[in-house]
Amino acid sequence: MEYRKLPHGDERLGVLGLGTGGFVNTSPRDIQAIFESAIGHGVNFFDLCAGSDVVFAPFGRAISGARSKVHFQLHFGAVYRNGEYGWSRNLQQIERTFGRQMDRLGTDYVDFGFLHCVDELSDWQQLVQNGIVDYVLRLKQQGVVRHIGFSSHTPQVCNAVLDSGLADMMMFSLNPAYDLEQGDEYGIGSTSERAQLLRRAQAMGVGVSVMKPFHGGQLLRADSSPFKQALTVAQCLQYCLDRPAVLSVVPGVSSLGELDELLAFCNATDAERDYSAIGAFTPVQALGNCVYCNHCQPCPAHIDVGLVNKYYDLAQAGDVIAADHYTKLTVKANACIGCGHCNRRCPFKVDQQGKMRRIAAYFDK
Repeated sequence: MEYRKLPHGDERLGVLGLGTGGFVNTSPRDIQAIFESAIGHGVNFFDLCAGSDVVFAPFGRAISGARSKVHFQLHFGAVYRNGEYGWSRNLQQIERTFGRQMDRLGTDYVDFGFLHCVDELSDWQQLVQNGIVDYVLRLKQQGVVRHIGFSSHTPQVCNAVLDSGLADMMMFSLNPAYDLEQGDEYGIGSTSERAQLLRRAQAMGVGVSVMKPFHGGQLLRADSSPFKQALTVAQCLQYCLDRPAVLSVVPGVSSLGELDELLAFCNATDAERDYSAIGAFTPVQALGNCVYCNHCQPCPAHIDVGLVNKYYDLAQAGDVIAADHYTKLTVKANACIGCGHCNRRCPFKVDQQGKMRRIAAYFDK
């Protein structure tokens, strides 16, 4: 398991986390067994927005001997009427839900207190006006919430929340279909708008946890994929992890067998993770953008083309750390010999030779 550090904190989160949306028809005993198996295999990051409140007690039992090693997101605004998921902007209802959840979890603190489902600007306004933001801030001041985050599917709204400076973490829906404007109603925003949001998050030191990495499972089947071609679990996960600011991907499972399928990613080869196949069905309007897949490797001049592009994009977004990382590279863009290998290999039709010249000039200046 690879672990990535939260920029505004000491926590190191496993790149493969676990969501709880799949536990709809799973028994409490099996839910606990899945959590325990995940923790035993190095999974240390969990999203606790579930379809039913049956999840919380089994999770509490699973982490009882390993609380300091486990981090989780708890959503303020996700409520459970008669045990079933719903959402609310009522402060009193959110307070009652939080109290019940903490009792069942058997813990006295939450790693990430998330403002839930901030999809419209009106959602953000209600969270502020109804006192919910202030409530979570008070919990943070008391040490009950360690970090504040939010979940959203909408880049415009994400930017509004980021403007507040409150968030250390953002949960965002991310997969190739959404990014290439081939998704459903949750794939909001243009290709460039979504890319700019992630670059801004990284520049601000806001980590990203990913929901919907498989487009509801549609990307894993040719008959349901918007591209009419199936991708693998490993390809989808690696795609998400190569995006700026992403710390962890949190897909859901419903059984130990499905968990094992996810955990296989940790031992997947580079070839198995290679998602460059999406270049074959990338819309014309989205071509020409480096997605950092490094399918162009090996570079005869030993340039890490994907990483150089990522540092350049982030530096332009104002990330001074990325710019500093670029200066420390052993082989920089100015080492390009213009052989054309990367241009011929790039599935996204990027003129990498031209990019290397522009990147070198940018950092030299």
